[in-house]
Amino acid sequence: MNTSTAQLRAHQFAALQPGVRLIVLGAVHGNETCGTQGIARALAELDSGAISLARGSVTFVPVTNPLAYQRRQRMGDRNLNRNLYPNSDPKDFEDRIANVLCPLLAAHDVLLDLHSFHTAGEPFAMIGPVNNKGTLEPFEHAEREQALALRLGPKRIVEGWLDAYSEGVRRRLERTRAGDRAQLLSTDSRYGVGTTEYMRTQGGYGITLECGQHDDPSAPEVAYQAIRRTLAHLQLVDAPDPQPTQDIEFLRLSQVVDRHHSDDQFSQPWASYDRVKQGDVIGTRHDGTPVAAPDDGHIVFPNPNAVTGNEWFYFAQASTRELRPRA
Repeated sequence: MNTSTAQLRAHQFAALQPGVRLIVLGAVHGNETCGTQGIARALAELDSGAISLARGSVTFVPVTNPLAYQRRQRMGDRNLNRNLYPNSDPKDFEDRIANVLCPLLAAHDVLLDLHSFHTAGEPFAMIGPVNNKGTLEPFEHAEREQALALRLGPKRIVEGWLDAYSEGVRRRLERTRAGDRAQLLSTDSRYGVGTTEYMRTQGGYGITLECGQHDDPSAPEVAYQAIRRTLAHLQLVDAPDPQPTQDIEFLRLSQVVDRHHSDDQFSQPWASYDRVKQGDVIGTRHDGTPVAAPDDGHIVFPNPNAVTGNEWFYFAQASTRELRPRA
């Protein structure tokens, strides 16, 4: 392990007046660099005085997974944004990062996690559940979370991550035999817990903003604008609260479909949020079995290079939840 991967670099600005404690993450996945670029721009403006923090604090982590970032790939030893929790017996690089990252998240109130995705598509925000006292993801800040999501810029918001993942884990357990560590982790009941889910367990709230396709030149601008809008909405800077985005498409993830074999293939090069009709063939298993859309809906996060035993694509449908612009 070299010097650049033996530490986690964070930048913090604290105003002299109390306020919200915000944390912004980039490169949780090493090949998703738009957040790193957006953070660099915001840091330069804070250093120069072009942005001045009026209250509260903001912490930036430009490269959250330095090993994956150094390798220019999604993961170091495994996916940092799965099975995220402090580990008293760390086994891999991501476990060691988690032991630093989790306390850092817990010390803040709000998380903005900046990502990008494999295939072409428009930016979107992912939010957590409605307020509830259940066992899977109890939560009490849904109104604040959705109010922030409506101000980040993208016109699409998605919910239902952990519910869909919990069902996906159940199906993995039915078919998985002993394998490598990454495969075994994907059958852990906590596997769906990433940065925002962990933030909610610590009493805060968080949004994953998918800023566009990995190499889309506009993605860093989406990330930067989201940072500026978040600072304004949370009143960390003296700026007008951004107007909530209108005509939002609000979807709910209802299913995650895994890749069972390296020869499983999509029927065409899908992009995130491509529409499908019930029965449309999305892909074909290695034995020729078709994988069809269970209903009318959308394909999300199609990954033609998915690791066997892990997420191949998600299926989403229109949400029936009401989005409220104010908390």
